[in-house]
Amino acid sequence: MRVTSKGQVTIPRNVRQRLGIFPQTEVEFVVEGNTVILRTVTAGEASRGKRLVETMRGRATVRMTTDEIMALTRGEK
Repeated sequence: MRVTSKGQVTIPRNVRQRLGIFPQTEVEFVVEGNTVILRTVTAGEASRGKRLVETMRGRATVRMTTDEIMALTRGEK
């Protein structure tokens, strides 16, 4: 199996079936030494991204609208 230029691999069908991985299934990668473990995220267990967002929620120090933030990121005045 090879990794594509986009960093993608195809999970073999038998592995997807055994783990119950269907389209839209949340998975995460756990790195232990030189080993990577792919595991499904169980119901109620937040993914890394969701945990990060929850940690950051309400921590902004500047009140800006979404339009103001987008203008800033685009370099608009």
